[in-house]
Amino acid sequence: MTGSPRIGVVGATGAVGRVTLGLLRDRGHRNVRAFASARSAGTVVDGLRVEEATPEALAAGDLDICLFSVGTSPSRELVPHAVRGGALAIDKSSAYRLEPGIPLVVPEVNGERALANEGIVANPNCCSIPLVCVLKPLHEAAGLTRVRVATYQSASGAGAQRMQRLRETAPDELDLEMTWDFDGEEFDEETKIREETRKILELPELPVSATCVRVPVLVGHAESVWVETLEPLAPGHAQELLAQAGSLRLEDVPTPRKAAGEDEVLVGRIRPDRAGDGNGLALFLACDNLRKGAALNAIQIAELVLAGRLAAQPA
Repeated sequence: MTGSPRIGVVGATGAVGRVTLGLLRDRGHRNVRAFASARSAGTVVDGLRVEEATPEALAAGDLDICLFSVGTSPSRELVPHAVRGGALAIDKSSAYRLEPGIPLVVPEVNGERALANEGIVANPNCCSIPLVCVLKPLHEAAGLTRVRVATYQSASGAGAQRMQRLRETAPDELDLEMTWDFDGEEFDEETKIREETRKILELPELPVSATCVRVPVLVGHAESVWVETLEPLAPGHAQELLAQAGSLRLEDVPTPRKAAGEDEVLVGRIRPDRAGDGNGLALFLACDNLRKGAALNAIQIAELVLAGRLAAQPA
């Protein structure tokens, strides 16, 4: 590739799409186009006039990278057209995350997977991303045998309309209904965290149990995590490992408010799990779900791939 990469943002008017455009601008990407549904076409977001995301527009062959922040059904419809046009599609929905042969990538954890694919790279769930950022260094040091996690997910994870509803609703009238599908035992959000964690860490049999709830917070997801390891791992050693890991920042008490607007995953309260079998740790993390939990992770994937393509070009 030569010149500035041509980047398309599909779903540019949504909560994640708007953050994506701002991050691209802040990181020096200038050759960017915004796409959304027909009802949003013609509006202006972050100084860009929004184009309609049609199969023809995405397949025109004038995009190098296409960042998708739309629902599962629109992604299944539109992503193949962007790939047909020669773009690498990085998709935030659950449409392709567990598809065999499609890498599910967090650059600090398994970034090499993105370099082996020329069509689609899947961007993980907004809770799976910070979770695996924390689990990877612990696994490398002591081996994971079991993970339990409880998530406390903000309104922004359900989209811009849900954020506006929270702003307009009196506290005593809040009804934080779960927006995930339920199979009689688990919400699909809980299943996603288990299966995506296994795929990213390449631990297909790792026992993972998740409980997910929505909380009255605008931006920022928090997670309580309990891990059991094969080898003993003292809390102090775990803290040292996490302090050295990419994308993590130690905080005594991580909170969504502290995480909002930040690129790092905040992690702290690292302590022995008093209910464990002796090799257990408990910890707490918080992450801006619109940034590292979504938009930033996708951009980091794109930048990783672009750097790899440049490195592969003849001198």
